Amino acid sequence: MRRRHLTELLAVAACAVVLAATAACGGDGDARAGQPTAVRLGFSAWPGWFPWQVAQEKGLFQENGVTVELTYFDSYTDSLQALSTGNLDANSQTLNDTLSSASGGARQTIVLVNDNSTGNDQIIAAPGINGVADLRGKKVAVEQGTVDHYLLLLALEKAGLTERDITLTPLLTDAAAAAFVAGQVDAVGAFAPFTTTALGRSGSRAIATSRDFPGAIPDHLAFDSEFVADHPDEVQKVVQTWFDTLKWIAANPAEAVTIMARRGGVSEADYQTYNAGTTIFTREENLAAFTPGSGPSHLNHQADRIAEFLVKTELVPAKPSLDGLLEPKFVQAVT
Repeated sequence: MRRRHLTELLAVAACAVVLAATAACGGDGDARAGQPTAVRLGFSAWPGWFPWQVAQEKGLFQENGVTVELTYFDSYTDSLQALSTGNLDANSQTLNDTLSSASGGARQTIVLVNDNSTGNDQIIAAPGINGVADLRGKKVAVEQGTVDHYLLLLALEKAGLTERDITLTPLLTDAAAAAFVAGQVDAVGAFAPFTTTALGRSGSRAIATSRDFPGAIPDHLAFDSEFVADHPDEVQKVVQTWFDTLKWIAANPAEAVTIMARRGGVSEADYQTYNAGTTIFTREENLAAFTPGSGPSHLNHQADRIAEFLVKTELVPAKPSLDGLLEPKFVQAVT
């Protein structure tokens, strides 16, 4: 799964701070600094992250001279925990979750934007519910604190409603989709591939999607900040591999879809339907996103908005600092 409970993430991040301090006191933390090392990279079920599987199967990490121990997590929560506790060096994750980790004291650095969700996060409603305004008084299932919860609040606000106008049913995303199909709730917030599950309910349709809120849901590659400082060459090679992978996919689309659909556990036909809803970022789009600005395409702007959301919904105790969060130099150096 691509999302997780933020209260758990705060606890994990706080634990990670203690572990980091313990390692530092032991004097072993910088033993490998500046020396070539393997990169432990995690990812999970989201169309914008499946290119990592292509990179591995086609030997593109090796071509760039970097050893990557790539781990696929059936549970997105487990991938976040692995990064926060030092069992990964890098993970593909949402901006929401990286900010939540920062609120708990974890030091993570975003070095690459994988994608923006442009339709694959959806609010899906039962027949008879024709728009977000019709959700007043209805039961809506969503995983609290996730980007789909965030999308729901954005959609409600746009329709002149608040969370108090609905009955929120907090469930994990897979369970929320299943509850919706079973008729236990009137609407659900979900992301691909669980949108496919939810749309299995006869007559259901999406009444709001991430396409309606450009830039609101960016997904990216976050490294442990200490690893970035100690091993910038490895970070650079991983980022270079990502863009080389995108070139390979563009030149070999059929084989790429086969690899990514197999990793996602869906048919190639279903995987093709996810294309429009996930916009993979080019290098130029990455550079624009890392450039400070006040528009929806700028990471600093979205990070500030999401941080406010996390505080407003009491998912974090205080607004996390954005200092050192965004590092564009690796994308800038891509050839």
